[in-house]
Amino acid sequence: MFDPLIILLALGCGIVARALGLPALVGYLAAGFALHELAVVSSGLLETLSEVGITLLLFTIGLKLDLRDLLKVEVWGTTALHMLGTQAFFMLLLAASVSIGWLSLDWLAIAVIAFALTFSSTVFVIQILQERGELASRHAKLAVGILIVQDIAAVVFLVFAAGKVPSLEALWLLLLLPLRPVLIKLLGYCGYGELFTLAGLTLALGGAALFESVGIKGDLGALIIAASISGHQKSKELSRSLMQFKDLFLVSFFLLIGLSGWPELEVVLFAVVIGALSLLKPVLYYPLLTRFNTPARVSFLSAIALSNYSEFGLIVLAMAAVAGWIDPQWIGALSLAIAVSFFLSSPLNARVHRWYRGWQPWLRKFETKTVRGARPDTSGVELIVLGMGNIGTGAYTDLAREYGESVLGVDDNDNKLQAHTDAGRRVVAADATDPDFWSRINLGQVKLVMLALTNHQENMAVTQLLRERKYSGLISAVVRYPEEAEELESIGTSAFYLFAQAGSGFAAHARAQLES
Repeated sequence: MFDPLIILLALGCGIVARALGLPALVGYLAAGFALHELAVVSSGLLETLSEVGITLLLFTIGLKLDLRDLLKVEVWGTTALHMLGTQAFFMLLLAASVSIGWLSLDWLAIAVIAFALTFSSTVFVIQILQERGELASRHAKLAVGILIVQDIAAVVFLVFAAGKVPSLEALWLLLLLPLRPVLIKLLGYCGYGELFTLAGLTLALGGAALFESVGIKGDLGALIIAASISGHQKSKELSRSLMQFKDLFLVSFFLLIGLSGWPELEVVLFAVVIGALSLLKPVLYYPLLTRFNTPARVSFLSAIALSNYSEFGLIVLAMAAVAGWIDPQWIGALSLAIAVSFFLSSPLNARVHRWYRGWQPWLRKFETKTVRGARPDTSGVELIVLGMGNIGTGAYTDLAREYGESVLGVDDNDNKLQAHTDAGRRVVAADATDPDFWSRINLGQVKLVMLALTNHQENMAVTQLLRERKYSGLISAVVRYPEEAEELESIGTSAFYLFAQAGSGFAAHARAQLES
């Protein structure tokens, strides 16, 4: 039975965190530590829900994954070099702590603990980006790609630490490769209701169980199964369908970090220091990313998002403890370090856009000549459509009939660019919240900016950015809820209430049918 106190504390701390302007997950961490102090014992159900949450997280990542992203040098190159640099740094730090008598560790334990600290948290980063409505952005895809490569490295280590390799039966998994049409057809047959959601859960959890049965980490199996159907419309619908399940189950994961308890005092102190050092991760990530021809803003946002430690580090240490390589108390120490890194990383990510705007001139000095010479042409623009999904594309098409080449479409999804270009649309790949993008546009001649982003936080950020740049033209935004419309209109943006206007449009369409 689930202790009602766990639910109550999680809810209360989540509300407090949100009221303080922090992600709710920070509140869940605090609730976990509070439950530990109250001597609440974690039930098996909590562990089960946490495992399901992580499996669903990797499954939903896989649904949005373009495998080509992992092959980009800025992804695997940055990951490899950052892990090597971080490994070396923490090995030196741990060795120094041993030499002064602060800690008692052998070289194997030092190497394993340092390796566990090289990862960033997939759970935390996805939650942060999701709350900001940035999962489709270029910096989010870059950060997630790095996280996935790290997770693959962790899986390789776990196989090594367990002293076993996947069984020969794992070769049968190759038969999954041509099953994409079958899986998509299955999802199509299930429709859109509870049967569709059940099919998604079956693929995620069943895929994980299948991979576990042949000696491969189940979470990786869920990721691979999802990646096999990514790119199809059904994968997008399935991701939305599983979103709430995933978020709810992940609450258990954050609670468990706090519930894991406190190690010895000297290890606690060291864990706090280690947690604070997570803030140094972006110091290495940023220059590495820019050297691989990544724009300053994308590099900065990705680097800050990755300024934390990972749940996979706990799994690494747990396996190492089973193998007898480290003292089990280091699992609790890393749990505390992870919690500290989350507490520090949350306000960093909350202010990251503001900091970039303030530091933009200095940060852009790190950009390569290749990046500087690849700025898209934005000359002669009078009308701008931000977000080239179905709504934005429809708006662009209607405006282009009258205004032609003076209409510019903007989308931060590079993969959409070619399709729009082939269709004859003037579309550039850029992030609407990037000040550098707006600095290249003559806002004095822009008459209208249409925000077809459907994400309220992005709409607000773009509006505020335009006002800061003294833009005096019209701004119109698509909103989903009346309260969003009120907030936007209070700062001078015309709000188009999507569902109400859709009803009006539907009625107009019906009347036209009657009159024809």
